[in-house]
Amino acid sequence: MAAAGAELQGKYQKLAQEYSKLRAQNQVLKKGVVDEQANSASLKEQLKMKDQSLRKLQQEMDSLTFRNQQLAKRVELLQDELALSEAKGKKNKKSGESSSQLSQEQKSVFDEDLQKKIEENERLHIQFFEADEQHKRLETELKNRLEVLETDAAQHQAVVDGLTQKYIDTIEKLQNDKTKLEIKSQTLEREAKECRFRAEECQQQLKNLHADLGRRLDDSLCIINEKVPFNDTRSSKYNALNVPLHNRRCQLKLRDIAGQALAFVQDLVTALLNFHTYMEQRVQIFPIDSATDTISPLNQKFSQYLHENASYVRPLEEGMLHLFESITEDTVTVLETTVKLKVFSEHLTSYTCFLRKILPYQLKSLEEECESSLCTAALRARNLELHNDMKKITAVFEKLHVYISLIVLPSTKPDGLLRTNYSSVFTHIAAGLHGFHNVMKEISKHYSQKAALEHELPTATQKLITTNDCILSSVVALTNGAGKIASFFSNNLDHFTASLSYGPKGGTEFISPLSAECMLQYKKKAVAYMKSLKKPCSDSVPYEEALANRRVLLSSTESREGLAQQVQQSLEKIAKLEQEKEHWMLEAQLAKIKLEKENQKLQSSLTGQLVEPMPENSVLPNTAEQEKEEAIKKTSREPVKRMSLIGMLTMTTDSKEAPDAKSREDLIKNHYMARIVELTSLLQLADSKSVHFHAECRALAKRLSLAEKSKESLVEEMKLASQSISRLQDELTTTKRSYEDQLSMMSDHLCSMNETLSKQREEIDTLKMSKGNSRKNKSR
Repeated sequence: MAAAGAELQGKYQKLAQEYSKLRAQNQVLKKGVVDEQANSASLKEQLKMKDQSLRKLQQEMDSLTFRNQQLAKRVELLQDELALSEAKGKKNKKSGESSSQLSQEQKSVFDEDLQKKIEENERLHIQFFEADEQHKRLETELKNRLEVLETDAAQHQAVVDGLTQKYIDTIEKLQNDKTKLEIKSQTLEREAKECRFRAEECQQQLKNLHADLGRRLDDSLCIINEKVPFNDTRSSKYNALNVPLHNRRCQLKLRDIAGQALAFVQDLVTALLNFHTYMEQRVQIFPIDSATDTISPLNQKFSQYLHENASYVRPLEEGMLHLFESITEDTVTVLETTVKLKVFSEHLTSYTCFLRKILPYQLKSLEEECESSLCTAALRARNLELHNDMKKITAVFEKLHVYISLIVLPSTKPDGLLRTNYSSVFTHIAAGLHGFHNVMKEISKHYSQKAALEHELPTATQKLITTNDCILSSVVALTNGAGKIASFFSNNLDHFTASLSYGPKGGTEFISPLSAECMLQYKKKAVAYMKSLKKPCSDSVPYEEALANRRVLLSSTESREGLAQQVQQSLEKIAKLEQEKEHWMLEAQLAKIKLEKENQKLQSSLTGQLVEPMPENSVLPNTAEQEKEEAIKKTSREPVKRMSLIGMLTMTTDSKEAPDAKSREDLIKNHYMARIVELTSLLQLADSKSVHFHAECRALAKRLSLAEKSKESLVEEMKLASQSISRLQDELTTTKRSYEDQLSMMSDHLCSMNETLSKQREEIDTLKMSKGNSRKNKSR
C-alpha cells in the first residue's frame, strides 16, 4: 500500500512538473503570438500608408504626363511658328536687323524653357520608376513576412492545442490510474488481512501437524526397531528384487504417443512411395522418352530398382503398427520390454540399404542429365545441388538407423547400452530428425527451381510437366511429414527419457523384464480380486443428465403428484374399458347365437315352403297342379318379418331374393360395427387430448410460478444493481470534484509562480540593462 502511494505521489509530482513546464511554454508562446500579431498589424498599417503614397505618386504622374503633353503640343506650335517665321525671314531678308534679333531672342527663350521641361519630365519619370520599384519590393517583402508569421502562428497554435490535449489526456489517465490503484490498494488490504488470518491458522495447523508427526514418527521408529528385523529398501541391490507398481497413466500416455507416431509414419510412408514412383516415371520420360526411344541402361536399371520401392517402404508402416499394438494398458513399456521395436529397426535397415543401392544410379542419372544437350547452365547448377542433397538424405537415414539400432539393444542385449546413455541417444535421434527436415526443405527448394527451368525448355512435354508437379507435391508432403515428426519427437523428448524406465518404490532403476512380467501377473490378480469385491450398482440416471433435466423436471408434468393422478385415472379407465369389453363380448356371443337360430329358422321355413310333396297317385289332373303352383307363388310373395341383432326387417320370401337379404344384413352389420370402432377411437383420442391439455396447463402454471419467482429475484437484483450504480456515480462525482479542485488550486499556484518568475526575470533584465548602460557611460 505504501509503495503504491509513493508511486502515485511520484507520478503526481512528475505531472506537476510537466504542467509547470507546459504552462511556462504556453506563456512564452502566447507572448510570441501577441508580438507577431502586433508586428503583422504594424506591417499592415505600413502597407496601407505605402499604398496611399503610391496612389499620390500615380496621381502626380498622371498630372505630369498631362502637363507634358500640353508642353509638347505647345512646343509643336512654337516649332511651326518658327518655321513660318523662318520662311517669312527668307522672303523678307531685307527686313531690318531689329526684327531678326528679336526672333532670335524669342527662340533662345523657348529653347531654354523646352529644355527645362524635358529635364524635369525625365527626372519625374526616374523618380516615379524608382518609387514604383521600391513599392513593389516592399510589398513582396511584407507579403512574405506576413505568410511566415501566419505559418508560425498556426504552428504555435497547433503546438498549444496538442500540449493542451496531451495535458488533458495525461490528467484523465492519471485519474484512472489513481482510482485503479485505490481499488487495488483496498483489495490488497483485504487480501492482506485474509492472508494474515490464514497464516495464523496455518501456523496453528503446522504446530499441530508437527506435534502429530513427531508423535507418529516416534511410534513408527519404535515399531520398526521392535518389529522389523530387515529393511530392504535401504539397499538398491535388494530393492531391485521388489515388484514395482504398475503406472497405468504412463502406459496410456505412451500409447497415445505411439498412435501419433504411427499416423506420422503412415503419412511419411505415403509420401516416400509417391516420391519413388514419380521419380521412376520421370526416369522413363526424361531426358529420353521411352515411348519414342530407348533409354540408357543406367536409367533402365535405376527404374527397375525404383519399381521395387514398395517392398522396402511398406514394412516401415507395418513395423510401427506392430509396435503400437504391443503398447497396451496391460503391458509395461520400457526399452527392455519393447521387443517389437527390433522389427521396425530391421525394416528401417532394409530401407537404408535400398537407399544406398539406388544412390549411385541416382547420382549417375543426374550427371547424365547434365551432359545432355538440353541442359542449360542454370539447370546444371540445380542438378549439382540435388546431387549433394541426395547424398545428404542417405546419410541422414543411415544416422537414424544407427541410433534406432542402439535403442533396440536393451531389449535384445541388456548389457549392450548403458542406461546413462539413453538420453543422449534420444537427443541424437531428435537432431537427426531435424536434419532430415532441413535436407527435405533444401530438396524442395532446389527441385522447384529445377522444375521451373525445365518447364521453360522448348522440348518440355505435358507429361514431363505433370510428372514434375507430382514429384514436387510428394517432396512437399515429405517435408511436412519430416517437420511434424521432428517437432513431435522434440516435444516428447523429456517424456521418452523419463518414462521409459521406472522401478520399485525407493529405487532408481528398473531393468529386468522378469520383474515386469511378475508385476503384470500381480496386477491381473489384483484386478480379479477387485472385480470379485465390486458389487453391481443399480441402474440410475447419470448425474450430469439429472442436473441438465432438473429445470425440466421441476416445470414438466412428470412430477410425482401429476404422475400419480395420471396413473390413477388410467387405471380407472382401464377397469371401465375391461368391464365394457366383457359386456360387449357377452352381447356379441348372445347376438351370434340368436343370429344362428334365426338363420336356422329361416332356412327351415324356406325349405318347407319350396320343397313340393310327393303325389300318392301317379296321375293327377293338370288343374290341381296349377292350383298348387299358384298357391306356392302367393305364399312365397307374401311379406315376412325377421328379427335380428340390428332390428326388424320386413321382406318377401322369394327364393331368388333370400341370399340378397342375407348379404344386405351383413353389410349393414359391418357398417355399424365399423362406425362403433371409429367412435370409440375418437373417444379415446379426445380423452388422451384432454389429459395432455390438462397436463400442459399444469406445466404452464408451474412455469408461470417459476417465471414469477425468477422475475421477483431479477427485480431485486436490478434494484441492488441500480443502487450500486447510483452509489458509484456519487463516489465518482465526489472524487472528480475533489480532483478538479486540487488541479485548479495547483494551476493557480503554478500561474502565480510563473508570474513571479516572469517579474523576477524582467527585473533581472532591467538590472542587467542598467548595469550595461552605467558601464558604457563610465567608459565614455
